[in-house]
Amino acid sequence: MRAPAALAPRAGRAAPSAQSPAQSGAGRRPQADRLLPSLRCSHEEQVERPRMLFRNRDRLLLLLALAALLAVLSLSLQFLTRNGGSSKSRKRILPDPVTEPPVMDPVYEALLYCNTPGVAEHSMEGHAPHHFKLVSVHVFIRHGDRYPLYIIPKTKRPEIDCTLAANRKPYHPKLEAFISHMSRGPAAAFESPLQSLPLYPNHPLCEMGELTQTGVVQHLQNGQQLRDIYLKKHKLLPGDWAPEQLYLESTGKSRTLQSGLALLYGFLPDFDWRKIYFRHQPSALFCSGSCYCPARNLYLEKEQRRQYLLRLRNGELDQTYGDMARIVDVPTKQLRAANPIDSMLCHLCHNVSFPCTRNGCLGMEHFKVIKTHQLEDERDRQEKKLYLGYSLLGAHPILNQTVARMQQAAEGRHVQAFALYSAHDVTLSPLLSALGLTEARFPRFAARLVFELWRDLEKPSEHAVRVLYNGVDVTFHTSFCHDHHKRSLKPMCPLDNLVHFVKRDMFAALGSNSANYHEACHREGF
Repeated sequence: MRAPAALAPRAGRAAPSAQSPAQSGAGRRPQADRLLPSLRCSHEEQVERPRMLFRNRDRLLLLLALAALLAVLSLSLQFLTRNGGSSKSRKRILPDPVTEPPVMDPVYEALLYCNTPGVAEHSMEGHAPHHFKLVSVHVFIRHGDRYPLYIIPKTKRPEIDCTLAANRKPYHPKLEAFISHMSRGPAAAFESPLQSLPLYPNHPLCEMGELTQTGVVQHLQNGQQLRDIYLKKHKLLPGDWAPEQLYLESTGKSRTLQSGLALLYGFLPDFDWRKIYFRHQPSALFCSGSCYCPARNLYLEKEQRRQYLLRLRNGELDQTYGDMARIVDVPTKQLRAANPIDSMLCHLCHNVSFPCTRNGCLGMEHFKVIKTHQLEDERDRQEKKLYLGYSLLGAHPILNQTVARMQQAAEGRHVQAFALYSAHDVTLSPLLSALGLTEARFPRFAARLVFELWRDLEKPSEHAVRVLYNGVDVTFHTSFCHDHHKRSLKPMCPLDNLVHFVKRDMFAALGSNSANYHEACHREGF
């Protein structure tokens, strides 16, 4: 920021000499004696002039200092606007009154959701006292950045290239090696129908829902970070690891399979394809053979009704959709059905201008209104508890499977040391809610939820767990361990707490007397 133009010439002047008034006056007498008598200065004026110069100089320096301060503040604000905050605030899931906006900022939240690859984040995975040994790790991820699932009617699709190129940002040192390794992937490494999917994105113009280069890089970074912690530091897997030590599962979408492969390659570079087997999960809830649950479906219907009523009460949202529909020249109902926020997020994450028509342009003011409503909906959802009921029943099968694997590992059986589930936001969101992480942000692109199982070497029969979300330790924010740290100095939670939560407390939280998952799903009078 420049200083005002009127001040620029003064800034270049030499500062007045630091002489005393008497010296200054004496130095001027020979010249003053040659002036006309009417122009001669009195002795008092000669004394006062240097003082005025000093005062003017001080004022000038103060103005320049203020101008410099404003310039720094201006640049800081521009940086925050472009990058969504510092790298530290990016990884937090809970509000921080120092680094985050004092009021909800929809653009700030949207940029966090984009999760644009940048400086590596500091994570808390793998932190434990020296007498604890890591036994197993269970990782749930959301796929990385993708192309929109919907296109705004009568507008041009955002031109995003879904081929992978080393000369295009964002870049990762292992990107070219990843492409080469994926090109050799055998069909035998995947359960049907995964074997028919491409192993990396490769369209010059992205297809609907396709993983982008940003999405691949996000998970290469995730995998490399987990490798540094779990393999290099904790030796979770030996150098000659066996296929039985990995468990890999993905839904049937190319973006989840490719995300899982990118993380796996970052975690185990140049892995042996003969040791890899990706299982297919038909359900986004990862409920396997326990997906039929009438009570869960009823909770979902009531939750969708809540969402609908909240939208009806939002007059500003309705007006915004109407204005957008006028711009693209379609009925408002048709525009709503196209879920325009999905496409607009892609424009924002990839720094592409919002679409225009001859009637005008969709703009940031439209985006802010819709995104603000989404954030308000998340708050209302937590208060009404309907989504909690859906989440407890929706997340129970996969949590039950995870606990069973942890119990087997604690008993010393030969089970998988590293489990990876490549999934969606509709997978992670119910998990977060069921665990009681009510303040956790909605799963961003390439979000990760990690469960760690540890053995206490001083008491080998005792095992503990840690839960981390995007690298942040949230163990003591969970429902099953929120007050344990008040009774124990250990920075983790007993495995028994998680077991009791899944086997018993999840059903009690529904307000029923159900003894198991089947009873909770089929209870009468709900």
